[in-house]
Amino acid sequence: MNKIIKLSSIIALAVAATGCSDFLDEELKSQLAPDNTYTSSMGFEVGCTGLYSMARSEYNTWGEKGAFMHNGACAYATQQIATDIVFQSGAKDGSLTPYADLEMTPTTLFIESFWNWSYQIIASANEILIYSEKNNNWNYPTDKALYQAEARFFRAYAYRSLQYLYGDVPWVETIQQPFLLNFTRTPRAEVLSHIVDDLTFAAEHLPTNPDQVKTGKLTKWAALHLLAEIYLCQGEYEKARKAAQDVIDSGYFALVKERFGAEKSQPGDYFHDLFVENNQNRPSGNTESIWVMQFEYKTTGGGTPSDDWTRREWGPQYHSINQFFVVSSEYGGRGLGQIAPFKWWIGTKNTQATEPDGRNGIFDDTDIRNSEYNFKREWLSNVEAHKGTRVQITDKYWQDGWLFPAPTKFFFAHDDDLTHTGSYRDRMKFRLAETYLLLAEAYLGLNDAENAAKAVNVVRSRAKASSVSAADMDMDFLLDERIRELVGEESRRFTLVRTGTYVDRVKKYNEVLSAKVQPYHALWPIPKTIRDANRDADFPQNPGYEGAK
Repeated sequence: MNKIIKLSSIIALAVAATGCSDFLDEELKSQLAPDNTYTSSMGFEVGCTGLYSMARSEYNTWGEKGAFMHNGACAYATQQIATDIVFQSGAKDGSLTPYADLEMTPTTLFIESFWNWSYQIIASANEILIYSEKNNNWNYPTDKALYQAEARFFRAYAYRSLQYLYGDVPWVETIQQPFLLNFTRTPRAEVLSHIVDDLTFAAEHLPTNPDQVKTGKLTKWAALHLLAEIYLCQGEYEKARKAAQDVIDSGYFALVKERFGAEKSQPGDYFHDLFVENNQNRPSGNTESIWVMQFEYKTTGGGTPSDDWTRREWGPQYHSINQFFVVSSEYGGRGLGQIAPFKWWIGTKNTQATEPDGRNGIFDDTDIRNSEYNFKREWLSNVEAHKGTRVQITDKYWQDGWLFPAPTKFFFAHDDDLTHTGSYRDRMKFRLAETYLLLAEAYLGLNDAENAAKAVNVVRSRAKASSVSAADMDMDFLLDERIRELVGEESRRFTLVRTGTYVDRVKKYNEVLSAKVQPYHALWPIPKTIRDANRDADFPQNPGYEGAK
């Protein structure tokens, strides 16, 4: 499928409307092409497998053998940097600097790649949907609706990113011939309505029982989880509440509260177990995962060195302090530390720069999410001459990205390949703890702080954190709770844009950008290549970027 899904970046939007058959006909005549692939249930299974592969390419970097190339440092980091949680360290990659400085332009790297990534998923999904209406050769009567449900889920998933990043974007759901050069921007409210339609269909036709599908495959509960989020974007809080509650009440999922999986007999806790290699899927005993992207290490169909770079972003460059450290699997492998956490939320435990009030950031003392197993704050030398000596996290080390309190959920390395780039570990994309937090967000929208607190307390109780009352519950508290539970897992920019808090939170917590951030920074510019190619109709730039090149 790689040759089908790797399309020209310049005409990505046109491909979304036209499909990829004509564009790649000459190359594909003797290989996989829509006309000779989408003729049976097996062909549609192949096509939908391609959608899963493209979706996980969201976390690509250089794209070694992956389905998509971002051609720079981890594009994922652009969804974390310039928010309220991290800053660009001295170990910076130049491709992240425009985002760290809020100086993105229509030609900045990643601005186009996220657009193209999204529309390539949309193009492939549309092709599956259109050919499924032509096909009459199905193994089972339910196959047509099943593959349409998968395609519509992924189309919705791609548009989810587009509307968060760019606002109004063209809604495309058919194949047009010839290529269109007169697209217009569909209002975001209309795009959201289409996403709801897609996810509603997906929830009706995807499998119900997660124990009866292949590992990593979608179920209706993944669709409902995402639907709850999209309803929140619309301000449809009662619908969001119901969608989230339906997932919670399904009987298939439960928050993990006991040790399980590959390292349950080793020191640790059950929150840490969620992120241990091979513990992400249901067969491991993980009852919390709703949808897991498959990146498994050295497995056919698994990850490649550049498929998921999140480990390298969150892992400090401790090995740069070569007097005291060498690269080690115990310390997560060879981290890059290009983004570093702000002290306001992560705290400064076991460092020289202790917070004035002695708190460990935003965590209760009893909160296991802040335990030694989930944040590494004590760094002991692993060089023979100084073995076991604690190395202080100085302000300079923190700023340089060499040493800081690091979330161990992203520690991943194998002794046989300590310097490899990607994580190769399956990624929990949706899990039940977030569903509870989406439920709490819906209750806040309904002005029901009491039930919002109850939903949050389910998550906090699992973490052994203190309960909160209705008086404690507001959006700021909920956003803090999402950090405690989901830091690095969620796209933080998406969360702040959805909740309408992007500017306020950056002003309040991002000491680098507090004086610089403006309302227009909540969106990215439209890529220059897209506007230039759309020569037959006006395609306005997002406010604030009109004069940028």
